[in-house]
Amino acid sequence: MFHLLTIAGSDSSGGAGIQADLKTFAAHGCYGMSVITAVTAQNTTGVTAIQNIDPEVVEAQIDAVFQDIRVDGVKVGMVSNSALIRAIARKMEQYAPKVLVVDPVMVATSGSYLLEKDARKDLQEKLLPLATLITPNMQEGEVLSGLSIHSQEDMEKAAAAICQKGSRAVLLKGGHLADTADDYLLYPGEGSWLQGKWFSGQRFANPNTHGTGCSLSSALAAELAAGCSLPEAVEKAKAYVALGIQNGLAVGHGQGPIHHFVNLYRKAGWE
Repeated sequence: MFHLLTIAGSDSSGGAGIQADLKTFAAHGCYGMSVITAVTAQNTTGVTAIQNIDPEVVEAQIDAVFQDIRVDGVKVGMVSNSALIRAIARKMEQYAPKVLVVDPVMVATSGSYLLEKDARKDLQEKLLPLATLITPNMQEGEVLSGLSIHSQEDMEKAAAAICQKGSRAVLLKGGHLADTADDYLLYPGEGSWLQGKWFSGQRFANPNTHGTGCSLSSALAAELAAGCSLPEAVEKAKAYVALGIQNGLAVGHGQGPIHHFVNLYRKAGWE
C-alpha cells in the first residue's frame, strides 16, 4: 500500500481540500495522511471565512508524518500566504519526497480568491520548482505565465512560459476554454528537451464539480507514486475524475462535489 500526504486546506462541506484528497487517496487504495494549512468556512456556494494555520504548526505536522511514516508521494493544495509557502518549501527540500504534485490553488471553483496576491512570487520561486508536476487551471495559468489564455495555442505558450520560470512539468487544465475541455501536459523528454502532449476532455451536463482540481492532483500523486509515467498518470487521473463528475452528487444549493467512490459503490451495490 502506498502512503500519500496531502498538505492543504480543510473544506467544511467535505467536497474539496483535504477531504477530497483523502477520499481520492482511499479510492486509489492508498493510505492517506494530512497536514492542514488552513481551515475554511466553505460550502457548495462559496467560501465565507479562512483561518490560516501558523507556519510553525504546519511544519510540526509535516515533521510528525515524515519522522514516523514512509511517504511515497505528496500533494500540496491551498497555501494562501508567503509564510506558509516558505515553510512548506523548506520541509519539502528537507525530506525530498519522490513525488510532489502541487496544485497552485488561487481561485476556488465558486470564484472565491484563496491565495494572497503578494504570495504568488514565493509560490512560483520557492515551491513550484520543487514539484514533479504542477496542475494550474487557466486562470492560474494566466497568473503564473503572465499571458492571456483564450485558445489551445495560448495554452501551449503559457505552459512553456511557466516551465521557463522554473517549473519542471505542468499540466495546464483547459476546462474553462469556450470550445473544448482539453488539457495540455508539458514535461521533460529526452535530454534537456520539453515535450508536449494533449489530453482530450469531455464536458458533462452535471454541474456538481466541486473539488475537481483537488481530486485530479491527488489522483495524479497516487498514480505517480505507483510508478506511472507523467502521461500515463494524467490519462488515468483524468479518467477517474471524469467518472466522478459524471456521477457528481447533488449536495447543497450550489455546485455539489464529484463522486469519489463510483466504482466502490457499484461493486457494493450502493447506487
